Formats: sequence, C-alpha cells, structure tokens
Amino acid sequence: MSKTHLVTALLLLLASFSSLGQEAQPYLLRHGDRLMVSVWREDGLNREVRVLPDGSISFPLVGRIFVAGSSTVDVERRITDGLKKYIPEASVTAVVTATEGNGVFILGKVLKPGHVLLTAPNMTVLQVLSQVGGLDRFANGDAILVLRREAEGRQRTTRVRYNDLMRGQAAETNVVLEPGDTVLVP
Repeated sequence: MSKTHLVTALLLLLASFSSLGQEAQPYLLRHGDRLMVSVWREDGLNREVRVLPDGSISFPLVGRIFVAGSSTVDVERRITDGLKKYIPEASVTAVVTATEGNGVFILGKVLKPGHVLLTAPNMTVLQVLSQVGGLDRFANGDAILVLRREAEGRQRTTRVRYNDLMRGQAAETNVVLEPGDTVLVP
C-alpha cells in the first residue's frame, strides 16, 4: 500500500472516530408512543405501555407517571424510584417500540390522506407529500396550508406554494414539519 493510500485511509478512519464522539439527542416521548418496560428478574412487571393523550403512562406498583417530553433514561429512573419500596434494587429498562406520536396529518386532495410518521429529522412538506403519493389532479398546489398548534393554544397557519416549489422557486415555503402538524391540501 502506498503512503498516499495509507494516509488517506488513516484520515478516513480518524474522521469516522471524530463523528462517533458526537452524541445524538435522545428521543423525547410524545403521546401515542409505545414503550416496552421490563424489570430484571420480575417477569410479572414486564409490559408494553402507550403514552396517553395527557402524556402519562401507568405502571404496576408505581401508578401514573408523566413521561411526555422525557427520554427513556428519565422513564427508567422514575419507574426505578417508584419501585424502590417494593423492589429496592430494581433494574428497569425502557425501550421505544413505536413512535406513533411523532407524526403529522395529511388531509384533502392527496392520493393517500391520513397520519404520516416523521421518520427522519427535519422532514419537510414536500417529503411528507411524497410519502402520501403526492397531490391528486384537482388539488390547488399553491394553497396548501400547514396548521400548527402553538404552545399558548393558538393555531398558526403557514402557506405552502407546492407548484412554485416544484419549479425550484419559493423554497422558504417548504416548511419543516413538527409532530402534530396538519397539512391541508385544498
């Protein structure tokens, strides 16, 4: 192997190791998500739970725990703390089995309307519309609306100009979607 090839291989190896040091942000639970919770050596406590609309789960001996916005590590800690008086050395594991709360709703004149999971970070309107087969032939592509519920309970509406996007224009209207958004295609 030549020195050039060796140096290139080493640089690629170092680059891959440097990317390993960057930690991904943990997934934060939402209502509708499902978890498999297991307690080591306590088979009677192992079960799949769904995050309820109020953001909580119920777990035997612990009761109701608010978990929306928490990571699985947080859930493990809360359940472990709740079990301490019954099982002092409990070892709890929580694994996300379904991210159904991480989706948007597509309504109107598309080929397959319904609930669409956001399967990648920063998914845009165009990406989600491609998952539902695109617009039907009667859709008004430049009047698409993204409806988003704000923290204060108000609803924000953003217009998407699909036809312009398809011509390489109006890139600013290709909104990054957030879980719970509704895309309305008239």
